[in-house]
Amino acid sequence: MKHIVLTGGGTAGHVTPNIAMLPKLQEMGYKISYIGSYEGMERKLIEELNIPYYGISSGKLRRYFDVKNFTDPFRVLKGFGEAKKLLKELKPDIVFSKGGFVSVPVVLAAHGRKIPVLIHESDMTPGLANKLCISSATKICCNFPETVDNLPADKAVVTGTPIRQELLQGSREKALAFTGLSGQKPVLMVIGGSLGSVAVNNAVRAALPELLPDFDVIHLCGKDKLDESLNDTDGYRQYEYIKKELADLFALSDLIISRAGANAICEISSLKKPNLLIPLSAKASRGDQILNARSFERQGFSCVLEEEEVTTESLVNAVRNLYGNREAYISAMESSKHTDSIDHILSLIEEYRLK
Repeated sequence: MKHIVLTGGGTAGHVTPNIAMLPKLQEMGYKISYIGSYEGMERKLIEELNIPYYGISSGKLRRYFDVKNFTDPFRVLKGFGEAKKLLKELKPDIVFSKGGFVSVPVVLAAHGRKIPVLIHESDMTPGLANKLCISSATKICCNFPETVDNLPADKAVVTGTPIRQELLQGSREKALAFTGLSGQKPVLMVIGGSLGSVAVNNAVRAALPELLPDFDVIHLCGKDKLDESLNDTDGYRQYEYIKKELADLFALSDLIISRAGANAICEISSLKKPNLLIPLSAKASRGDQILNARSFERQGFSCVLEEEEVTTESLVNAVRNLYGNREAYISAMESSKHTDSIDHILSLIEEYRLK
């Protein structure tokens, strides 16, 4: 039987693309094993799907001073030894890595055992973990055309990002029943990320008096970030987090406001939803969300408003312009070549498994 090892963890963005590929991999007859960290969030997500899960030691690779920088290299070395032992026992035909620090020892160990390795980079510029894996990778799948310039020419392939297919199967009627909205106005959905964004939340709530005459607003605001004083506001619905009904809410939405994490914006573009991106500020990150957002802007998929530019007036104007030009954004997303990301990546897996 064909056998693939998937790896990646640390954040949902390093796990959900792997999960998106599981149904097709199973359909193609693959035995699937997953290597992640001992107690990372990936463990629960994968074990819930009844995929065999193997934990290894994982350290974090930091670009800044931290006392743990002195101990984590030993955890990485331990993880490398554990990954070597696991791969010897599992004998996979190929390894697919979605990144995150836990993937580094797995990729290096696979390369040492001459097992083909495909890695995937969602952001426009590779993160530190993937940078360490580039020399050991057989091929590097990436999301943005611009990423190819930062990678070895013989390894880079623009594939897009695997998208959970259930997100494409939502029901507008179910969403109307769930939210209690009338369906008489266009719907604006705001997604601040799994932890919620204080900056985005505050800006949207300040703009509600301007937005609600023209739009119903669904606000996914993050854990512990509800504003109880707005609970009875007509046309406004707020939720800390949505899992089961997310596909239905997407089906109901006409416009999306979102952060610019790579997986989130790829899901939005696959759904062909005109979107306003408010990337995480460079002060609070390595700037990858800004690069992601500007790439989607250049491709005609998104409108971008940087966090420092957000005011009630600029937000309302951006939403109105987005809605007025929504057909142009939809057309650009429909013409994208990367709508079959899963099939593209699986064809590479099949090709290099046999080499």
